[in-house]
Amino acid sequence: MVSAAAQAGVVAACVVLFVPMGLAGWHLSRNKVLFFSGALFVSLAVGVHLSPYLPSLPHLLLAASFHPHPISSSSSSSAASSSCVPLLHRVSWADAGGESGVGRAWAWPPSLASTCGLARLSRDDASLLLNGSWVMVAGDSQARLLVLALLRLLLDPAAAAAAEPELFRRHSDYRATVPARGISVDFVWAPFESNLTRLLHEDLRLAPRTPDVLVLGSGLWHMLHVTDAARYGDALASVVDAAKSLRSPLPVPPPHMFWLGLPLLVNHMLNTDAKKVHMNDTMLQAYDLEVEQRGLLQRDGGPFLLLDVGKLSRGCGQQCTADGMHYDGDVYDAVLHIMLNALVIESQQRI
Repeated sequence: MVSAAAQAGVVAACVVLFVPMGLAGWHLSRNKVLFFSGALFVSLAVGVHLSPYLPSLPHLLLAASFHPHPISSSSSSSAASSSCVPLLHRVSWADAGGESGVGRAWAWPPSLASTCGLARLSRDDASLLLNGSWVMVAGDSQARLLVLALLRLLLDPAAAAAAEPELFRRHSDYRATVPARGISVDFVWAPFESNLTRLLHEDLRLAPRTPDVLVLGSGLWHMLHVTDAARYGDALASVVDAAKSLRSPLPVPPPHMFWLGLPLLVNHMLNTDAKKVHMNDTMLQAYDLEVEQRGLLQRDGGPFLLLDVGKLSRGCGQQCTADGMHYDGDVYDAVLHIMLNALVIESQQRI
């Protein structure tokens, strides 16, 4: 929706533009050069006075790029979009096969893919969807793995492989760009909920614009080092408040926000005794319950759409993890495509 300030600016601009031009046309009809010079001057003046009320060029490009038609596989997807959001995680898993005989492959059931227009995106489709946008992913190692999946989709294999060592520098931030499409990808190391709250309350408020896509996630470090589900829930409440108060200085829609859920933890595979003691099924269920009950998710009136890594990791199974916590790229590829298809659906709803 256009803000009241923008509407007032447009009305004022019309008055400033058309009244003088009409008068100029009446009095200067015999001098076309003088008339068009005056019209040009008035137009430039209107542009200067109206520009503060208009979105920046990158945001205009983003609004144009979030368009479902190039990647939608069904003409009925727009009508079905609202009912399709809860179905995004209904993927099936099967052995990938091939010469190696290892790995798992995921897919949406054909009937669901057809009805909702869900599709695995190509590099060109993903680049078109995210054209001109700023994607920020903040959290722990799970968030880092999602960024890797995104880079593998947007970049050619050699460039993605070259970026991986820099991305996985311990406890560090990372930034990548896709210059041809004007896409920026930021990873922010933020393993605790307080880090996320500070990012939303302080860092992004000082930025000249907010991210167009914002993915946050936490819980593993809290579970290991604090081991208190109630305190985790209290910290999540602060994240929710900060996310709801996040506003762009420009009259543009708020970011598309996603919450990266906790993965299935395979206790006997965890690689330290401390993890085996603190990161068990009981604690995982308690932490997941806090996510459900703290008003974090869109279905409860919160700002975030859940990317359910837990459900996807359970579907892929124990064979998809080497350490009981971090899963193979297939899981995060599924997470990524669920997010991208959700962006298409959300964009249809905002039109």
